[in-house]
Amino acid sequence: MEFVIAFVSFMAGPLLVGLGLTLGLEHLLLKQMTTPPAAFWRRPVSARLAHVGYWCASWSLCTLITQRPWFSLIVVNALWLVVLQVSHTKYVSLREPFLSQDFEYFTDAIKHPRLYIPFFGIGLTIAATTAGALAIGLGLWLEPALGFSAAYSGNAAVWLVPLISLLIGASVLTYALGNRLASKVMLVPEFDLSELGMVAYLLAYARLARRPLTPLRNPLEESQRELDATLRELDDEDATKALPHVVSVQSESFFDARRVYPRVRDDLLPNLDRCHFTALAQGLPCGRLAVPAWGANTVRTETAFLTGLTAEELGVHQFNPYHQLARRAVPNLAASYKAMGYRTLCIHPYPGTFYLRNQVLKQLGFDEFLDIAHFSDADKSGQYISDAAVAAKVEDCLLEAGDTPLFIQVITMENHGPLHLETFDSARLAEWYDGDLPENCQELGIYLRHLVNADAMIDQLTTALARLPRGGLLCFYGDHVPIMPEVYTTLGEPNGVTDSFIWSSALPESDDTARQTMAAVRDKDPELMEWALDCEGPFKTDEQCRKGDPRVINIDTLGSALLKATAKHARHSAVTQKFRSLS
Repeated sequence: MEFVIAFVSFMAGPLLVGLGLTLGLEHLLLKQMTTPPAAFWRRPVSARLAHVGYWCASWSLCTLITQRPWFSLIVVNALWLVVLQVSHTKYVSLREPFLSQDFEYFTDAIKHPRLYIPFFGIGLTIAATTAGALAIGLGLWLEPALGFSAAYSGNAAVWLVPLISLLIGASVLTYALGNRLASKVMLVPEFDLSELGMVAYLLAYARLARRPLTPLRNPLEESQRELDATLRELDDEDATKALPHVVSVQSESFFDARRVYPRVRDDLLPNLDRCHFTALAQGLPCGRLAVPAWGANTVRTETAFLTGLTAEELGVHQFNPYHQLARRAVPNLAASYKAMGYRTLCIHPYPGTFYLRNQVLKQLGFDEFLDIAHFSDADKSGQYISDAAVAAKVEDCLLEAGDTPLFIQVITMENHGPLHLETFDSARLAEWYDGDLPENCQELGIYLRHLVNADAMIDQLTTALARLPRGGLLCFYGDHVPIMPEVYTTLGEPNGVTDSFIWSSALPESDDTARQTMAAVRDKDPELMEWALDCEGPFKTDEQCRKGDPRVINIDTLGSALLKATAKHARHSAVTQKFRSLS
């Protein structure tokens, strides 16, 4: 009876009020989603129990620590509010709600604040931090601790036993529901959140994320066999000389803005146009690229390119594959080239610990990883290391390669947001855009300047590869479209498809080819400028965008295409070398 009185006196009120507050905050913050979470009573029983279990476990743990029931209600709901607000912000910017895999980004936001806090809002961050500090101070001051109150100071068991029992019971219940909830999700975050609510959705994804990544096939195997067969057809000496250097560039936030914004100048990206035209002539892949990311989440595109694994094969790991790839190796492009005698490098001008790349790239078989430590502040253009400096680093590596063919994976940073932190150069706008930009669209002007620099990088790399005796391949692709919400609201929104090409130095370019303009590329590839705007439905890069659009390439097939292009280049080079020796 004593415990029942204790429960009613200090537990029932905070538990019921806090539970209602968690649901009210969820409704308030997530109702702006295309499909907001279903009402609590319409969710599956397991989802409702998971939400109640989460709240009871969190509140009882906090109360055990602070000995203040109402203060704990505020603390736990304040943390809940942070998760909901971050989910809302992420959804607005990236079209995806918060995921269980995203919890690590809270520590990343402290290590790399420029990448996160400006999107959340600097003012909102300061206000939330200040409000949190004041609430903690007031709560500790105004509410006496249970251990020092007149009602409970004489018998600690009266409040300790109910709290500990509630904590253990709620935790066991919530944990036990994990597998049942995991079986209910479709791995479509917005849909799963809508069906289950935030707590059950996060719990289900977290439980699935514990399962190891075990691909059932090697998507690169067929292309690797083709390359291997090509080399076996050649004499050892011919094969060694015929292998080209291979450079793949994952260009940050790169897509051809001319397809969406007609007032962007046609001559903005002459080197992209030239390589697109040449790739068409060489029978190599080029054009629009369907990627699994919008505005961020670069590693999703990176993984799809390097491994060839589809979202379905990755399962829940599609949202952050590097958690698994840091622990176990899977067949991948670097390993394929290494098996062919290549030296493999990755160049990424950012701290190597970000996304665990320093661990992942080693697991994937890269011989060397050149991160931000190999660059200086003098190499910056805007907020990050310039594409020109990265291209110069690639040139240095190629020149130092000697007789060994190189495979270099480049991950650029220059065009990474937040773009609104940079200064808009209105004096140069006429070089990139016809007319004036709307007042709230200056980010587009900043973005176009970076696109021009990325295009110059294409010229820098193709020139360097063409000069080398071994020649080379350049694979260039955008990882996702940039985050420019005001531009999209005012001028229209892209469908999330980026751009790519594979270029080979083996096919000589005539003067006419080198002078091809966007108009000439359009004549050769008239579908290039179609299907650029919004597709129907919330998922911008899936079948809805590719329907009726045969020119769109899937990113998970691009690595295989690069291996096949390597075989094609090697055959051509071997024939050319033999012809020259005979003549």
